[in-house]
Amino acid sequence: MFYFLVKALNFGPYPAKQAEERRNTMETATPTVVVRLPRRRANGALEGEVLAALQRAEGPLTPREVQARLSGELTYSTVVTILSRLLSKEVLTRTPRGRAYAYAPVTDEAGLAARRMCRILDGVPDREVVLARFAAELPPGDALLLRAVLSDGIGIPAQR
Repeated sequence: MFYFLVKALNFGPYPAKQAEERRNTMETATPTVVVRLPRRRANGALEGEVLAALQRAEGPLTPREVQARLSGELTYSTVVTILSRLLSKEVLTRTPRGRAYAYAPVTDEAGLAARRMCRILDGVPDREVVLARFAAELPPGDALLLRAVLSDGIGIPAQR
């Protein structure tokens, strides 16, 4: 009974002619081409690209304008998602423009780095220890620059 089912469903040993055709097909088949897909971007790379495009702009940009400045390699919905994430991180501001929003960076690259450093300090219980270790690990040139900035009071707000 089992042999009958195997034969009826065309499973099992091939007749000699079919086996020979199969061998010939396998020998003359075209070679397989391996296509390597590009690697995934690093975490935050897309956000960095979008933020850089906004910083290069003269003023606020809509998602469609951001997409155009990125050579159109990202879909509109991806650009909107990235802009929404940057807005939630308080890196961007947005203002209504027509039926869309226009986005602009809150500050320049140096200001964003300073904001990140302040957020890190806000998250530790002993700021004095962290600041002391930070200053101790600075290269000599950066330590001198920090000393000069602190002594001149350049860019230091009155109260935080």
